[in-house]
Amino acid sequence: MDGGNQQPIQLSRKCYPYPLLRNVHKSLPPPTATTGAENRCVTLYTEGDFLYFHYDCDGYKDNGWGCAYRTLQTLCSWIAGKRCDTDFDTKVPSILEIQQTLVNTGDKTNDFVGSHDWIGAIEIFYALDTLYDVVCKIIHIAHHDDLKRYANVLKKYFEDFGGIIMMGGDMDAASKGIAGIHINGNQVYLLVIDPHFVGVPESVQELVERGYIRWQHTSEFVDSSFYNICLPQI
Repeated sequence: MDGGNQQPIQLSRKCYPYPLLRNVHKSLPPPTATTGAENRCVTLYTEGDFLYFHYDCDGYKDNGWGCAYRTLQTLCSWIAGKRCDTDFDTKVPSILEIQQTLVNTGDKTNDFVGSHDWIGAIEIFYALDTLYDVVCKIIHIAHHDDLKRYANVLKKYFEDFGGIIMMGGDMDAASKGIAGIHINGNQVYLLVIDPHFVGVPESVQELVERGYIRWQHTSEFVDSSFYNICLPQI
């Protein structure tokens, strides 16, 4: 499917009930100290600005099914910031606008709009391609043990693009953003931006303390799950 041939919808201005937190990843130090030769230890973060979107953050009730939409919105805010357009109220689509975009591409039927249907890496690729003319690289990782093998691929992505990654799976169906990587010898950690928070976070520190912003060792991902990761190329 070529979503890039579709005319993007006109995004409406949003009015969020509270100021969404910005750059929540920057408060988290590396998970391990440098040991041995420094060239064996590297920590890379998403560069630029993005907003933290999570369940119900705009008053739209998506608890239990909308995590990939919220991760996509976080990616959209990063793309807007990357293009020096920080009017996030008009540059980030709502869930309904995401659904309508996917209908317009021909990926979904009309009854998808207003549904609670999940989306994944492929739909996120279609949405970013259509709304922002941004292509994505999608990598299928068959088993969580293979995550470590892709450490250099992810490292190069952060070096070349400094982006934020969407990650989803099958048995681990909880979509999440990845805003950094830490490699220390043969130990690999990913910086998870978890959209499953419900409520109004008082601070980034609250998110960190409750585990919604965290470093996660590759061995801690669900061992029976495959993963798809979506890497915006901008």
